[in-house]
Amino acid sequence: MVATLNKRNWAMALALALLMASAPSDAARPRDSAPDPAPARGLPDNQLAPLSLRQLEAGDAQLNARNTAAAIEHFEAALAADPRNRQAYIGLGRAAQADGLPGRAVRYYREALEIDPNDLNALELQGNALVERGAKSRAKENLERVKTLCKAPCPTADRLAAAIQRGPSKPEQTAAVQKADEKPKDN
Repeated sequence: MVATLNKRNWAMALALALLMASAPSDAARPRDSAPDPAPARGLPDNQLAPLSLRQLEAGDAQLNARNTAAAIEHFEAALAADPRNRQAYIGLGRAAQADGLPGRAVRYYREALEIDPNDLNALELQGNALVERGAKSRAKENLERVKTLCKAPCPTADRLAAAIQRGPSKPEQTAAVQKADEKPKDN
């Protein structure tokens, strides 16, 4: 009986192998069309998840109350609910700046700008954070971008230009960043 079972199992395995070999695999099938594109990251606020928008409002309220830890939790929850919420990235950047972390703020503003490269608010705030880090030349790049996008008169450009002119609030901490910022980029 054991010999019969082994023959039966072997026969079933062989039949299954032949069946699988005769069916075309996904890799062997020609594609009729291109794969579906990834979903758009940047959507108008009215198309974002409602939970994300509620968390964003709560984060803004906490940030206005100067409770950055709670604000960060709400902004992160907003992004968990909908990662396309660029305002939540901006909120995280504002919270990082309030905590004295301009480098982290620059990163969050970059995330917001990946969603909408023409967001004047994100460009201005990132420029301000760059100034705080001592990266004036990079902040000037943001200013040029704002001037390109903004119609005259442009208060956003005026505020960013004033921040660049004023310089960092703690210049002694930014000397290393200034030196790195002045090095030519390899392109």
